[in-house]
Amino acid sequence: MGAVVALDTGGRESAAPVAVEGAATGPAPGTKARLTSLDTFRGLTILGMLLVNNIALDTATPRQFLHAGWNEGLHFADLVFPWFVLIVGVSIAFSATSTRSKALPGWKYDLKVLTRALILFLLGCLIDSSLARRPVLGLGVLQLIGLAYLVGALLYGLPAERRALIAVLVLVLHWAAIRFIPIPGESAGVFTESRNLIVHLNSQYLEPVHLRGVISVVPTSALVLIGTLLGDLLRTERLPASRKITVLIAGGLGLAVVGWLWNFDIPFNKPLWTGSYVLFSAGCGAVLLGALHLAMDVTGWRALGFPFVVFGSNAIVAYVVPILTKAFILQAWSWRMADGSLANLQDAFLRFCIDHAGRIPGGWLYTLAYILAWWLVLLALYRKRVFVRA
Repeated sequence: MGAVVALDTGGRESAAPVAVEGAATGPAPGTKARLTSLDTFRGLTILGMLLVNNIALDTATPRQFLHAGWNEGLHFADLVFPWFVLIVGVSIAFSATSTRSKALPGWKYDLKVLTRALILFLLGCLIDSSLARRPVLGLGVLQLIGLAYLVGALLYGLPAERRALIAVLVLVLHWAAIRFIPIPGESAGVFTESRNLIVHLNSQYLEPVHLRGVISVVPTSALVLIGTLLGDLLRTERLPASRKITVLIAGGLGLAVVGWLWNFDIPFNKPLWTGSYVLFSAGCGAVLLGALHLAMDVTGWRALGFPFVVFGSNAIVAYVVPILTKAFILQAWSWRMADGSLANLQDAFLRFCIDHAGRIPGGWLYTLAYILAWWLVLLALYRKRVFVRA
């Protein structure tokens, strides 16, 4: 019997209900009842997260696997998180439609949304507290995703045009605040790593009440709303597949160009989620989703996406469990090395790989072996049809 949560579901082309908690899931991921492209896209983002978070090459790490410095453009590592946020929005379009097809009262839908957001928030606090070895109440990755999901899901009942307008307005207001509101001792528009409006508000007002970073919910919610529009496009039966792909790719290119042009006024910036960063990453994500939809769902090359579908079908497990395993086992348990020294399991395995393969090949061996190990765990869950959703 499969365990389920809705944020981790793949898109479905019909309005058939998604699997009920505790019941066996419907068609296994990768069948015609699902959008393999969405599971593949989600899996690619999870793979990207695992790769970026576990790279072991030190100074030899390729630039694209490192986050760009302040106002230094974007790398692949900077696109992974916003792509996952975008996918959350796409998934809302499918899960909300499925829920409403059951004719449930509105308050039940709202309760499910609140419950999912709370679960994500608490999971994020668990991860942060586990890594810090002390209780931490803050706004990390999953907390931000949970809050942005909450906003996007509750606004999903609005017409598409209004959701698009809200997304534009909040990004423009976020930009205008940074650009035109002065901070004490500075003129308006100051935008350095240590001096800008968001940093000022975080340090002076939000951090003392454990809300540092809450302003980022504004632009990330806009990204979720953009994702709901992409989900509407994929879900509709009024357009042929070729038209959907054209709109996804052309619209994605348009968003990316607007984001790139906006970057000349307010640079791409992941820590603050600037409007240029949100639009550019959303545009690139839409183009990639359109290409995957063509390859997987239309052309039928589903087998090519299977390795990524395994990650995408259990995204919460793939993100949360490796981090907790590192915190409580790999970095906590000791292993006696051949020279008599003690090292935690993580360092011991890395040293083993380097000793037997060399510094750079050994670093890659460590990272790829770690990712492969988790892929095999997720494959076992996939074959048993256990899909844990937040």
